[in-house]
Amino acid sequence: MDTYFKIRYEFDRRGVSEAIAERLRHSGSDYICVADGVILNTANRNPEYLRVVNGGMFSICDSSYVPLYVKWIYGQRREQYCGSEIFRDIVSSRQYRMIFLGAQQSTLDSLKANLEKMNPDVAGMRFVELPFLPVCEFDYPAIARMIEEDGADIVWIALGAPKQEIFMSELKPHLGRGVMIAVGAAFKFFSGVETKRAPEWMVRHHLEFVHRIVQEPRKQLRRCFDILRTLPLLLYREWRASKRQHNP
Repeated sequence: MDTYFKIRYEFDRRGVSEAIAERLRHSGSDYICVADGVILNTANRNPEYLRVVNGGMFSICDSSYVPLYVKWIYGQRREQYCGSEIFRDIVSSRQYRMIFLGAQQSTLDSLKANLEKMNPDVAGMRFVELPFLPVCEFDYPAIARMIEEDGADIVWIALGAPKQEIFMSELKPHLGRGVMIAVGAAFKFFSGVETKRAPEWMVRHHLEFVHRIVQEPRKQLRRCFDILRTLPLLLYREWRASKRQHNP
């Protein structure tokens, strides 16, 4: 596990899998954040949100640019592990009972039909539409009871950042066991009825953000503007931090 840009990342995919299995061997719940550029930007501007992001087990790196920044600044090789990939890996592994929270019911129905092709066990799992509420107004004890009655090991949550990360931090004290993972747009990607992920060649060349802008121009252009506005200072601070590590 490494800390870059104030966020605790686990880059190793095997390490992520082993940490989830270890957490599930014990009582108590925890959560994993999927940190893209939006979460990185928001967490570095909002100390309370940064505490939420770092209050779980760790974050996986959903941004293809963070590994580039780490290589430029530290000379270290790290790899992206995005939300749609951890979602695919865990669902297709057939290791865990899961519950899926968030999105509209039409999206959830299509998601379930598609996931059953990857994992037939999904047919007996629950897909629950959450009410459209401010994050402070959810009935967390009732949601926790529903999850525990279901017996789910993995709780997938798709409410969008920063809401889904705050939701997990609020639900954690009420949940007796399980690992929550906030996967943002993965429900849409795998449902096949809304936003689709960028082609592999765009992902490989760090152009996924262009694909997202084309699909959701208003939302994504606003996010990109916020990231670009704060990125130079973030990079400068991380560069200074790297120098302090080499010259304490």
